[in-house]
Amino acid sequence: MSASKTSKLSAYLIVGLGGLIMLAPFYFMFVFATHTRVEIFNLPPPLLPGSAFFENLKILTDKIPFWHSLGLSLYVALASTALTLVFCSMGGYAFAMFEFKFKKALFALVMGTMLIPSFLSMIPSFMIMDALGWIDQPRALFIPGAASAFGIFLMRQFVSACIPKEMLEAARMDGCSELGIYARIVLPLLKPAMGTLGLITFIASWNNFIGPLVVMRTPEMYTLPLALRSMQSPVNTEWGALMTGSAIATLPLLVLFAFSSKRLIDGLTTGAVKE
Repeated sequence: MSASKTSKLSAYLIVGLGGLIMLAPFYFMFVFATHTRVEIFNLPPPLLPGSAFFENLKILTDKIPFWHSLGLSLYVALASTALTLVFCSMGGYAFAMFEFKFKKALFALVMGTMLIPSFLSMIPSFMIMDALGWIDQPRALFIPGAASAFGIFLMRQFVSACIPKEMLEAARMDGCSELGIYARIVLPLLKPAMGTLGLITFIASWNNFIGPLVVMRTPEMYTLPLALRSMQSPVNTEWGALMTGSAIATLPLLVLFAFSSKRLIDGLTTGAVKE
C-alpha cells in the first residue's frame, strides 16, 4: 500500500473515531430515554433501547407542562429567527453598500460588542426588561437580540462579495426605490447567507438557557431547556423522564441540521475571501 493511501486511510480512521466519540452522548441519551431510572444506574449501564419510553413520557408530562414549553420554545425560536434575518440583512446591506458619516466607527462599535462576555449583560438586561414590563413575557427573549453583531457581519461580508454595486446602480437608474432594491434584488441574492444565519439563530434560540433563566419567573412561561432543568432535584431525579424530554427536544435539531448542513457550510464559506 502506497504512502498516500496509508495517510488517507489513517485520516479516515481518525475522523471516524472522532465522529463516534461525538455521537456517543446522543446515542446514550436516546437509549436512556427508553429505560427507567433504576435501569439507567445498573452496572453495566444499558447499551440497547428498552421499553420504558411511554412510561417516562407520562412521568415527564405529569411533572412539567412539557408540550406547552415545547410550543413556547418553538414560538420564541421562530420569532427570533425571523426578526434576526430582517434586521441583520438590512444592517449588513447598509454597511456594505452605503456610504455615510462615521460608517467605519459604527461598524467597529458593532463588532466590538462581540468581545463583551454575555454574562456581563445579564443584570443590565434584567433591569431593562423589568423597566419595560417584559419580565415573564416571551418578547423579552427575541426582541433584544434581533440585530446581532454576528448576523450583521455575516450579511455584510456576503453582500460585499456577491452583490455587484453596478446592479444596484442600474436599478436606481431605472427608478427603483431603495426599499424596492432591497426587497427585489438584495433579498433573493441573500438566500444562502440568510439560510445559514437562520439555522444558527434557530438553534441558538432553541437551546438558550440563560436568557429564560433571567427573565422568566413562572413555570408556565418556561422554555424547554429551563423546564427540563426544573425537573432536577438533589434526590429522586427521574433521569429516564429527563432523558426522554431531552431526546424529544434534540430530535428536531438533528433533523434540521441533517437537511441544512450543506447550506450552513456554503453560507459560512461564501464571502470569506473577496477577490
